[in-house]
Amino acid sequence: MKRGFSFSLPVTVVISAIAFIYFCTVFIFIDRWFGLMTSPGVMNAVVFTGVAVTCVLNYGFAISTDPGRVPSSFMPDIEDSEVPIHEIKRKGGDLRYCQKCSHFKPPRAHHCRVCKRCVLRMDHHCIWINNCVGHANYKVFFVFVVYAVIACIYSLVLLVGSLTNDSQNDEQQSADSFRTAYVICGLLLVPLSVALSVLLGWHIYLILQNKTTIEYHEGVRAMWLAEKGGNVYKHPYDLGSYENLTTVITCNETAPLLFLR
Repeated sequence: MKRGFSFSLPVTVVISAIAFIYFCTVFIFIDRWFGLMTSPGVMNAVVFTGVAVTCVLNYGFAISTDPGRVPSSFMPDIEDSEVPIHEIKRKGGDLRYCQKCSHFKPPRAHHCRVCKRCVLRMDHHCIWINNCVGHANYKVFFVFVVYAVIACIYSLVLLVGSLTNDSQNDEQQSADSFRTAYVICGLLLVPLSVALSVLLGWHIYLILQNKTTIEYHEGVRAMWLAEKGGNVYKHPYDLGSYENLTTVITCNETAPLLFLR
């Protein structure tokens, strides 16, 4: 399901940064290091363009894809013992009911205060995509982060290589005319590479554990309560690293993620 578009300043900033980094990488870094008309230059330009296009496409899908709505007809099956109807962090017997949306919500669904509705398997609300990250768009969000990390590190390598080549060829005067582009790109690429790499590592950990960011924080409290009571806490949705990974990669809606029965 696709969402309607609305203006978002953070999204505009991201798109502007992507366009600026792409232009500098292809027409300054690659051109000054290899030359765009040479075989290495063409190869690097094509590869970087492919990475950038894949990154942008997945970014667009993450923005435009509805993260997953709770069906208005959803009712928990209280007679099926295999279907968990209680929130992980709760110890009481109350069914999961959203007071704001005025309907029951399945396990792993949470109410987003920004979107003002419940989202299936909600991970978090991301201002940089002006959307929640949930069941339906988690895969494209993750793929976007993967290619964003590759693109940033690739561009950073080309930036350093271009500067090194200029100094070796004694072309400092020519390089001075591009000083602003080098400085701005460096100031963008270094923190972006670090931040996105940390984000990627975090989501790889969550995927292997079959957790969302919300469930991780809930699990910390649940683990503390279990240890306090002398019990051992185990995340109820953990299917094993391989199954957890394939569930996200294949976006298998029949997997025991939502328990919408």
